[in-house]
Amino acid sequence: MLSREEFVRVSFEANLFFQRIMKEHLFFIEINLQPVAPAYIMEAKVLRHNFERLMSETVYYANGVISEEAIKSNELVTPYTLRAEELSSNLTGAAIDTDITRAEARLSGSQKRNLSEWFGIASRINNKSLILAEETLQYKKRLEDHVNNCRIFLTLYPKMIHHLIHEVEYYHEILSSLQKGSLPEKTICDELNLWNHLMEEHAQFIDGMLDPNETSLKETAEALAKRFEKLARECTKSAENQVRQESTRATEEFRNYKTAATTGLLKCEIKSIIPPLLADHVLREANYYLRLLGKLNK
Repeated sequence: MLSREEFVRVSFEANLFFQRIMKEHLFFIEINLQPVAPAYIMEAKVLRHNFERLMSETVYYANGVISEEAIKSNELVTPYTLRAEELSSNLTGAAIDTDITRAEARLSGSQKRNLSEWFGIASRINNKSLILAEETLQYKKRLEDHVNNCRIFLTLYPKMIHHLIHEVEYYHEILSSLQKGSLPEKTICDELNLWNHLMEEHAQFIDGMLDPNETSLKETAEALAKRFEKLARECTKSAENQVRQESTRATEEFRNYKTAATTGLLKCEIKSIIPPLLADHVLREANYYLRLLGKLNK
């Protein structure tokens, strides 16, 4: 069981990370749906705006509550997030509330001496997030069914929709456990396999969305995908330390690759069909995984 202080800190850190991830998933879906599916476009937009409103509330209460580690990890925002939002909004016409990002970039680490006073606020935000995560999960599952049965055309890979479902399920599981006062019971291999699989798919998506002429970047992405796929197959209780160490090295390399890709896209130096915000999005997920790996190493 988590102490009241741990519950508050973990709740705010999880929500700050995943609320942004969820609202961006919905942004990517919204901008890749076709005009003949107006109901699905509107539903994605409404869910995204609901996450934005909830995130504004979470950011408001999070100052002085979250850890310095979470802030310094760049998993919440990176130096590129605001520019990526602005450019992606300009290129697609879909409005993004960038004030949230500005406020989040000003957050400071733990200063409050008695975090237990924030228990009720954290619990309320968790509950709101859980309801929204469930609505988003059901929306994504309906969308996946329509895409797989050729009733909706979406300019995202069907595998990417399934990837987005896995991530909201992971968030939903964390929230459900937090509301019971704990975190999900997972082995080290469970966490490593899940995140190595997600990193593998990131590399596959990047490879598939880069212009064919970007041969060097595509070759690196393909090699990273194979590396993470191998790691996801190799984790056993006896080999978990070795896989954990190799996962850290691979993710650090991938983090550096994603950083270079994000800056290259923002400068229009890379040819692709990758929205700048998607590049920053997967960079933050690599940063989140690296902090998780640091915890697993302790």
